[in-house]
Amino acid sequence: MKKTKQTILETALLLFNSDGLSAVTLRTIADTMGISQGNLNYHFKKREAIIEALYFQLVENIDVSMKDLKFEEPTNALQTLADVLQTMMVNFYEYRFFLLDFVQLMRGNQKIKKHYAQLSEMRTAQFSELFELLIQKGFMRQEVLPNEYNYLYKRFSILGNFWISEAEIQHSKLTKKMIPSYANILLQAIYPYLTSKGQTAYHKISLK
Repeated sequence: MKKTKQTILETALLLFNSDGLSAVTLRTIADTMGISQGNLNYHFKKREAIIEALYFQLVENIDVSMKDLKFEEPTNALQTLADVLQTMMVNFYEYRFFLLDFVQLMRGNQKIKKHYAQLSEMRTAQFSELFELLIQKGFMRQEVLPNEYNYLYKRFSILGNFWISEAEIQHSKLTKKMIPSYANILLQAIYPYLTSKGQTAYHKISLK
């Protein structure tokens, strides 16, 4: 039973990624798997339940990937930031339909929208701690404008949520090889806020 449920999720993810959210129904998933819709409904009664399961799977994957990244090490803080951004982007690529259909999802699923709002608050706090650490260790300058670093994180968030949409428009085919390039675009947002010490450390950052 568990294997069938996981296969449903894997099949749905492939279909959502390739065809888009609006083109995939429970019947589409069942037909692709070669099972009856009744069999599929035994595991997931609604399509929304599959989408929610994939969303929480994505969140868990990111949390697991970030578990060993150490924000508290000042000498590696900028590399950690690069690793965090790239980790998120790799996971977003694997579940890219969420970003390609981001607005539709948030309008149509209140459970995901509510959880995402809570998750955003947590990520804001995490990045605020990182920025504060970088300031304390002389890698970032003090704020000059009100909410300057809160808005910096907002830029990270906006770019992170919509980079795949931009890539979809600009390129004939999305590939995983695009991630370092877009990660670099995202990461460079912090450069104007770095001190000379921070800029020196920035140039030692590696993107995989």
